Amino acid sequence: MTASGNALTITTTSCPGGTQGTAYAGCSITASGGTAPYTFSLSPDVTDYPPLPEGLSLNANTGEISSSLIGGQGTYIPEFVVTDSTGAQATQTIAFAINGNNAFLAGIFPSTSIFHHRVDAASTGLPVDSSPAAPMYSAYLSETVKPFFGDQYANFPNGIPAIEVPYNQPDVSVTTSMYQSYFTSGPIPSYAPVEGTANAVNTGGDMHVLVYLQAGNGKNPALYEMWQGVYENGPWQDSSNALWPNAASNNLTAQGNGTSDAAGLPVGPLLANADEVIGTGTPAAPNGAIQHPIRFTLNHMLNYWVWPATQTAGVGSCTAAGGAAIPVESEISQSSPPQSCSMSGAAGEIYRLKASTATPACASTSPQAAIIIAAFRNYGIILADNGDSGGLIGTPDARWNNDDLSCIRSLTLADFEPVNVSSLMVSNDSGATSH
Repeated sequence: MTASGNALTITTTSCPGGTQGTAYAGCSITASGGTAPYTFSLSPDVTDYPPLPEGLSLNANTGEISSSLIGGQGTYIPEFVVTDSTGAQATQTIAFAINGNNAFLAGIFPSTSIFHHRVDAASTGLPVDSSPAAPMYSAYLSETVKPFFGDQYANFPNGIPAIEVPYNQPDVSVTTSMYQSYFTSGPIPSYAPVEGTANAVNTGGDMHVLVYLQAGNGKNPALYEMWQGVYENGPWQDSSNALWPNAASNNLTAQGNGTSDAAGLPVGPLLANADEVIGTGTPAAPNGAIQHPIRFTLNHMLNYWVWPATQTAGVGSCTAAGGAAIPVESEISQSSPPQSCSMSGAAGEIYRLKASTATPACASTSPQAAIIIAAFRNYGIILADNGDSGGLIGTPDARWNNDDLSCIRSLTLADFEPVNVSSLMVSNDSGATSH
């Protein structure tokens, strides 16, 4: 049928949002004008436009969007394309605002773990780490703290996503092409969200995939993490991966072994996520708390690590008392520190907001940022990888308020101090704390 004189257009301008881990309410992309029948697709411009949120699918013939389980999180703004029978096309961008479902992240690892231990001087008495390896490199101190997470960045969800699956989630094969591989199969569903979305395979991004397996039927809770995870038409591939086969234990990755980040740390439990910030409140009036250090990056870490890290990828070298060189890419001690170092900022170092640093005035009208800044004081930030100096990492989520989060940028790295946590260490192979 021909709609004479009418230009081809997509008439749908909005679709419902949703929540990760639930069924999608559905949306119908409709068109008018041109010459029917129509075919519906997504823009081939994968640099400027994301795919649909993981788990959602588009019927090319009807324009119906459906999903029995949403995997993605954050706001996706794909571009839809309608093509009529003559080959004419029209386009329309439509936002899909997906709330995360990440409360599980805060419960990974025991309450006795260093990953859940306060580090503020007032309540713990933990001293400043005076090791020459401890401070962030002086050239980085003027950098602001930058939230590399939020609702969206351009048309893409912003942050590292994570998903929880039931104990009986089927294992699928995983092929690793570049670095370490802790598993060759795992409970990684096809709808697992990918950092930067599935289109990130074309940009060479980090493409983290984080999957937490619930305990049940004799299985321990487990954390599976992939770096540069790619599914496309399956099976899963990655450039490296990591596994904590019993996330109810305090076992760390073995010394000298990396994970899906350079410091050998888990990624998921150290992300700022909207569920823990919002708590039982609302995005505009959150009442939650972050009770773990938040992972962050520096342009270059020192080429050594401290507990609870297990690996590094850095620069610089240190000498021991008497001037003997300490082999690079090895663990150094906070209680028996090096004599001197040519660089500083060891992988795994925890930094807390100084007690003397005033809370930025903007925090009074930025409640999400205020909760995160409180976490800086109480639990600190932990150096996890190389990247932009001051890059603070969290999950994407439609409930984040990007304007609110921008208050965090009022702080600089000079507002933080390294914390000596050596008195808490029971063993460098365990995240357990002594008190």
